[in-house]
Amino acid sequence: MRIIDLSARVAAILAVILTLTSAAAVRADDANTAKAQDLVKTAINMTDSDQAVKMLWQATDLDPTLNDAYVYLGFYYNSRSDFAQVVKVYQKLAKYEPKEPTVYLNIGEAYMSFSPPQLDSALGYYRKAYQLDPTSSLAALRIGEVLSQQPGGRDESVKFLRLAATDSSRNPAIAAEAQKLLGQMGSP
Repeated sequence: MRIIDLSARVAAILAVILTLTSAAAVRADDANTAKAQDLVKTAINMTDSDQAVKMLWQATDLDPTLNDAYVYLGFYYNSRSDFAQVVKVYQKLAKYEPKEPTVYLNIGEAYMSFSPPQLDSALGYYRKAYQLDPTSSLAALRIGEVLSQQPGGRDESVKFLRLAATDSSRNPAIAAEAQKLLGQMGSP
């Protein structure tokens, strides 16, 4: 009987320790999130771009799931046509938000912005975005666009462009672009 009582006490003590440890971790995470948010707010109001970028990267280290820091980094590097850095920004976010289709769309867009566009790399990320959100007309459009430029990709391209073209009520611009490409390919 004494052994059972002792085991129950040890289990209760361990449960309390785990609860306290978890609560401390949550408080630390909350503190890191708050610090990261403050860094982002400060960075976007700075005139020193180099310092602002350092602060934004620091924010991604403090709270790797804070989207704002990645978005501002993406804007910064995109405005300077530094598409390799845009890819790095969103690849880091993808590690922490692997089920977010827009992350993969942003990486695909960055690869398409290279000169010349890196079609194969972009296609992989567009397919990942579409896999995560099969209702994404933007992902379908981009897949169709890339495939239309690749040998032997016409049939699959038409399939994806038709999917994108059917989304005229939610995304008329995307649907119109898909219709335009289908027309250029001679496919109704």
